[in-house]
Amino acid sequence: MMNDLANQTLDYALKNADQAEIYIEITENADATIQNDRVDFAKEAYSLGVGIRVICDDKMGFAYTTQTKLLEKTVKKAVSNAHANQVDENFDFASKSEYPTIKGIYDPKFQNLELEDTINLGKSMIATVIDNKCQPTSGGISAGCYKTLLINSESTHCEDVSTYFSGFIAVNVPDGEGVSTASESDSSRKLDIDPEKIANKACEIALNSRGGKTVETGDMKVLLDHHAASGLLSTFSQAIHGDNVQRGRSIYADRMEKEVSSHSLNIYDDGTIKGGLNSSSGDGEGTPSQKTVIIEDGILKNFIYDIHTANKGKIQSTGNGMRASFTDMPAVGLSNLVVDFKECEELSEIKNGILVTDVLGAHTANPISGDFSVEAMNAFKIEKGEIAYPVKKAMLSGNIFSILKDATAASQKKRQLGPFILPSINASNLRVVG
Repeated sequence: MMNDLANQTLDYALKNADQAEIYIEITENADATIQNDRVDFAKEAYSLGVGIRVICDDKMGFAYTTQTKLLEKTVKKAVSNAHANQVDENFDFASKSEYPTIKGIYDPKFQNLELEDTINLGKSMIATVIDNKCQPTSGGISAGCYKTLLINSESTHCEDVSTYFSGFIAVNVPDGEGVSTASESDSSRKLDIDPEKIANKACEIALNSRGGKTVETGDMKVLLDHHAASGLLSTFSQAIHGDNVQRGRSIYADRMEKEVSSHSLNIYDDGTIKGGLNSSSGDGEGTPSQKTVIIEDGILKNFIYDIHTANKGKIQSTGNGMRASFTDMPAVGLSNLVVDFKECEELSEIKNGILVTDVLGAHTANPISGDFSVEAMNAFKIEKGEIAYPVKKAMLSGNIFSILKDATAASQKKRQLGPFILPSINASNLRVVG
């Protein structure tokens, strides 16, 4: 059905445009939302959407629809949008390619998953929180299956089927006259998320955060747990986007083949990782997914590109033309960004520092300079290799690019949070404001 629909639309589009691309997305979802101590809302949803891009006289046009009866009208809208846009000779579509086989991104258990199953997973999370004598405030369980097909006038045919499961819970517990709060989440391509484990972790953090003490302002080592590290690394990711590099909005713009981080650090973007949350045979433009080394032994090796930015730089796309959905044009984005350190310094080796579970305000960091000032969430003072006490309200300030110059791993265990696959990270001499 998807192939017939795509081919018919492509045939019609090529009667009106020089080049065309058809992207079809079918999604099935089963979601349960938690509000306070009950599953507040649950729904099943099915949707089909079509995104159409055309190139007319070196002008790009885009339109989308959820109604298959309106495909010809949507093509005409895309063509009209193209004629209204500016000429750019760098517009192009993916050429015909061979695609890698990606393992671990589809779980057939989804086909037997009922809405009642997601509700029960949510109830299990709630019950675990209550057993821990905490109060659930919000959360949910989400399960989805995604089928995508992309074809274009260059004979590209890229098809993927994948599943995605996630769980999230936020909790609080009385703490004197106020409350101690915490949250935890997990995501997977398989139906293997553990609601009790997620809930127990959130409760553990909230309970351990009670009775926080102020910490003296000063420069010290900060152990960034997985959530905190991924939050701050979102600023780094902006510096390796080909579009930002070409616009002069990246601190790394003129640093290719130069040392930019610790020799212990390797970073690469890989859309082919088994079970990766953003793994697929091809990106949102139909370019085959690949592994792209960004930093190797501290040396900057590559940036990430989609077709448009690659053409501007007269290089090849790295397979990083990402789509949020059929309603969006592809743009430069991460697939799975893997952060590897050769050196590791665990909490037991830290004499004086602070452990930060998460940060608030990472989005306010300066994407060009890398400077940030964020609130440390669920922080704990480290003394002589042990957790000494919870920290009450503290701010962290520093620079993400400076952090990478002397950072080490704080554990061997990696987690994937969003596009980031990383360990907890030690940052030396961050400013901690009590």
